Amino acid sequence: MTAIRSTCPYCGVGCGVLLAPDGTGGLQVTGDPDHPANKGRLCSKGSALADTLGLDGRLLAPRIEGQDTDWDTALDLVAARFSETIKTHGPDSVAFYASGQMLTEDYYVANKFMKGFVGTGNIDTNSRLCMDSTVAGHKRAFGTDTVPGTYEDLDEADLVVLVGSNLAWCHPILYQRVLAAKAARGTRIVVIDPRRTASCDGADLHLPLAIGSDVALFNRLLVAIVEAGALDPAYLDRVEGLEEAFAAARADSTDPTGLTPDLIRHFCDLWIGTARVVTVFSQGVNQSSSGTDKVNAILNCHLATGRIGRPGMGPFSVTGQPNAMGGREVGGLANTLACHLDIENPAHRAAVAHFWDAPRLATRPGLKAVEMFRAVAGGRIKALWIMHTNPAATLPEADGVRAAIAACDFTVVSDVTAATDTARLADVLLPAAAWAEKNGTVTNSDRTISRQRAALTPPGLARPDWWHIAEVARRLGYGRAFDYHGPPEIFREHAALSGIAGGFGRDFDISGLADLSDSAYATLPPTRWPVAAKRGGRFFADGGSFHADAKMRMVPVTWRAPAAKHTPRFPFRLNTGRVRDHWHTMTRTGRSARLSAHLAEPFVEIHPQDAAALHVAPDTLVELTAPTGRAILRATVTDAVQPGTFFAPIHWTAEMAPSGRIDALVAGATDPISGQPECKAAVCAARPYPAAWYGFAVSAAPLAPTCGYWAVARSAGGWRAELAGTDSPVDWEQAARTLFDLPEAEAQVLSDPARGVTRLAFREGGRLAAALFVGPRPLGLMRDYLTTLPDTDTLTGRAPADRPDPGPTLCSCFGIGVNTILAACAAAAALGRGLTSRGMTDTLVLTTARRQKDGALADVPRLAKRGTELAIYMGVSTAADLAADLVASGMSPDTRVEVVADASKRGETVLRTTLGTMALAIREAEISGCALILVTNPTAADVSALRVAS
Repeated sequence: MTAIRSTCPYCGVGCGVLLAPDGTGGLQVTGDPDHPANKGRLCSKGSALADTLGLDGRLLAPRIEGQDTDWDTALDLVAARFSETIKTHGPDSVAFYASGQMLTEDYYVANKFMKGFVGTGNIDTNSRLCMDSTVAGHKRAFGTDTVPGTYEDLDEADLVVLVGSNLAWCHPILYQRVLAAKAARGTRIVVIDPRRTASCDGADLHLPLAIGSDVALFNRLLVAIVEAGALDPAYLDRVEGLEEAFAAARADSTDPTGLTPDLIRHFCDLWIGTARVVTVFSQGVNQSSSGTDKVNAILNCHLATGRIGRPGMGPFSVTGQPNAMGGREVGGLANTLACHLDIENPAHRAAVAHFWDAPRLATRPGLKAVEMFRAVAGGRIKALWIMHTNPAATLPEADGVRAAIAACDFTVVSDVTAATDTARLADVLLPAAAWAEKNGTVTNSDRTISRQRAALTPPGLARPDWWHIAEVARRLGYGRAFDYHGPPEIFREHAALSGIAGGFGRDFDISGLADLSDSAYATLPPTRWPVAAKRGGRFFADGGSFHADAKMRMVPVTWRAPAAKHTPRFPFRLNTGRVRDHWHTMTRTGRSARLSAHLAEPFVEIHPQDAAALHVAPDTLVELTAPTGRAILRATVTDAVQPGTFFAPIHWTAEMAPSGRIDALVAGATDPISGQPECKAAVCAARPYPAAWYGFAVSAAPLAPTCGYWAVARSAGGWRAELAGTDSPVDWEQAARTLFDLPEAEAQVLSDPARGVTRLAFREGGRLAAALFVGPRPLGLMRDYLTTLPDTDTLTGRAPADRPDPGPTLCSCFGIGVNTILAACAAAAALGRGLTSRGMTDTLVLTTARRQKDGALADVPRLAKRGTELAIYMGVSTAADLAADLVASGMSPDTRVEVVADASKRGETVLRTTLGTMALAIREAEISGCALILVTNPTAADVSALRVAS
């Protein structure tokens, strides 16, 4: 069967995927080599998409008050309650909270329904949490929300500056493009981030500025640009505000950054001295009470130098969700209208109202996300519809949001599962089609529209999102305006409306696609907008903007401290963010055992100096408290964070780790312009969690802990859990039986009361069903072995002596542990020494190992004798990908290579071929990711390319 081309549902990179049904209800998922965003590559999350499918936990029928029902009953109730609320309290008493997980067609129908027919601006989206400061900054500078550049700029830049972006973990495919540019053209990389992240591994310079001080740094860059005479006078002829922006910048101090003058000077000299510079920014910039000013501080520098809209140069915002951009295009934000039109512009409103034949188009912006849920808490919002998002866990002051939703008069949730913090609070649950079951489009961070295509049939009574909304609209009397037969019809309407926006001089115009036939829509290739008189490409190379006078705006900005203030009670600054292998609240990635194996529980990074002062030992538990909430997290003691600051991930919820809900600690302070909350600069206190015992559990079946701390995750054999409590049970065996729901299972118990150690294993039908390990301190166990539910050596907590210990999982794509990689590297080194001793000095020895997080592989010896070099290549997981990368980095495709399947074979050759044809040969030979590749007689260029690539 021909693979179906679709798009990954994770971040805003928008990678193309190929979906092949496996005949058993699942899919084989691989990267699409023809998609311009990823060219076949996938990150760990994308590679594990097939693991996340299945009916386990799916919502298969509408539910009212927890009871399954039929669609007509559920939709009639939703329509009746919304109608009654609007009639009694007015249209502003209802609200819709949408998601960047929705397809553009779904988003379009939701926005049309709320703003055009309900008559309220109260539709906002979780994208408000990730990129609205960029929207506001773009509109101030450009007159509209326009991303100037394209992904190709990353390939053509000579300097890439990552500001508040851990691109290596949050947008891995783009990071690989940057590393490829570094290999191919010597592109330099600068990371500006309070933390030392994985992105720093490939960087030439790291500026560990203080949290929230980006404006002060970029103001200094603007001053340096002016002082160095690096302005572009011709470009500035079409720019307003230089003098005011420069005066504000010159009056600002760099003291808030905490950086040394020499380091700041080095950065400024590098930026000014490199014409092709791309400044990539993300949540560290956006999620701030001064986020819009941070965006404009960056834009000011590019506008002052004219470094925008041309190959290899410009500011570039990378978005967090697969369709955050699509939501921006259709007006999914409370303060925007469709197609980048302005809700406060009477002419724009009149045009949209006429096009939609809308009876009561909203005349003013609605409530933004944080405001919306405060209105829910205050009783002003009385009917609420939430679609594909989990605000009870993800919004600031999450405990308060959860209470507000629970108290709301009427709440509807459309989702694929009932098992989220938010879905459990709903009066009505509507089953939605999931990724790979629905059709539509998404737009990625560089304005490329891609298709998401269905490869599976929605199970049970699940239906697409647009259908949910259209059916309620029909019941409210708006059937003619919502009489859609499918996504192609909705897309054509959206594209036609964009032509009206184009007539107003707006940037978003895809009217060239308004006449797509159903078959042309079905085969639509990735297409970058605009698609009208101007097609694709970059914006603003000539300085023209979308302001009325066609001039750009430089905006005077001044550093402001984060809104949350340190006090003696709350002396620490809390930063939050993502990890590599999880996504949002894990409703998808949490279903994959291999993604959960890397980081299986919530944690907090603490500087060693603070850990010592707090008496916090590594791997113990830490209790964080803030004015708005509390969390208990595993301590990771590391100098990757600065003294006085913590970092914790955002992903864990009440479903997987109730004390890990980190947004409960984040105050609801927002940017006054964008409304985006400040999620990266909370304040908190910390103390050791007074655990009387620590535990680790494995189980073939789901388990239900009730102790003070717990975190559960999928595992290879079923489930795993980290546990702790302040009080010890009187009877550990009975407590374990309750935990595992195994009242009759055969038990094996090992107990040492004097040491406080208890270990229990339970068997049913002769097989291990569950095991619990308890001790007074964090437990040193071979967890990855125990999660397989082994039948032997269970209570020892260690694998048999004749079974190698793979160590903690490092490579989630292939389930490879740290010890496996180190062993392969050691064997590679031994093989290299053996080859050298036999006179094989003109050979390069490569492995496909990855670098450890702590850089431990840096000590692997390199063979420099007479031109021989041992290189540990960091960047891919398979030998086939390695071959492709090396060709891309500049090594000759004609280079002769030999492939060894296993380092332990010490030179047993599996195949001989050329580098250019090796990828196919390796796949045919099914050689593992730990293969060695011997590159014979390398040229000097080959060696140089390899050094850069590794």
